[in-house]
Amino acid sequence: MPMTATARPAKSSPVLVVFGAVLLGLIIGMIAANVWPVLLLNLNTPVASVVEIAFLTAYIFWVSGGGPPHKWRAFRSECLRVRGLTGRDWLWGIIAAVSFAATVHASIVVLFRFIPYPAASFHRGYDFSFIPTPSLKWLACVISAISAGVCEETGFRGYMQRPIERRIRPGTAILVSSLFFTLIHLTKSWALLSMVPIVFGAGLLLGWMARASRSLVFCIVGHTVMDVGLFAYWWTQIAGVFPQKPIFETRVDSAFLLECTILLVCVSLTLISIRKLSRPLAPS
Repeated sequence: MPMTATARPAKSSPVLVVFGAVLLGLIIGMIAANVWPVLLLNLNTPVASVVEIAFLTAYIFWVSGGGPPHKWRAFRSECLRVRGLTGRDWLWGIIAAVSFAATVHASIVVLFRFIPYPAASFHRGYDFSFIPTPSLKWLACVISAISAGVCEETGFRGYMQRPIERRIRPGTAILVSSLFFTLIHLTKSWALLSMVPIVFGAGLLLGWMARASRSLVFCIVGHTVMDVGLFAYWWTQIAGVFPQKPIFETRVDSAFLLECTILLVCVSLTLISIRKLSRPLAPS
């Protein structure tokens, strides 16, 4: 039976709730996320981009409650956290999204001041040499980021996290969605052991942002901004290369101190802005 704003879901085993939510989130999020790579490899970049934007438009329409089956419309809307946003929501939500993306990149910079940057691992699997021009490579990066932001946030922070929030508790829901978000990304060549805390921490921040704002809009924006940088800089090097050496070679220099300060500021601003998004919630 679909969830509604007034009806409390019937009680069931917490294990079954988590299992069902995890399975649903992975199906809804990851199948859709893999449409774009297929399009990019089989169509030229402009055509693939147009088709992907059309697909994402239809996808958002459906996961937010549009189309059949009608009896699950309320459930789909609930999972996507559809609601109106105030000016204050937009202010703190955009600050949270941008500072979150900056936090992830600042974390990666600081990490690779402690250990050497494994460029080969980060570049493996992200060869855009088949795309003929720099502008089209940038287009591919942006569409890749939008696709990941929309589909992964819908799957992990929407269809996986939201049912667990309602049926068990928010803390459990955020931990579960963050855990599976991390596990899925461990399949990537860049997901070295040293990157696990950053990926898991990103999942926690996105999960808290979704819960605090009662919306996926800012999670999608933050995830997309983060991924534009990941695709263009860390993975494909379209935006440049990482030149820094670890501090065991350079010693603690002024650049390292500045990088640590930037990370601290970004984390603080992210936490403050997410906190500002929080509102008293009715029991669910």
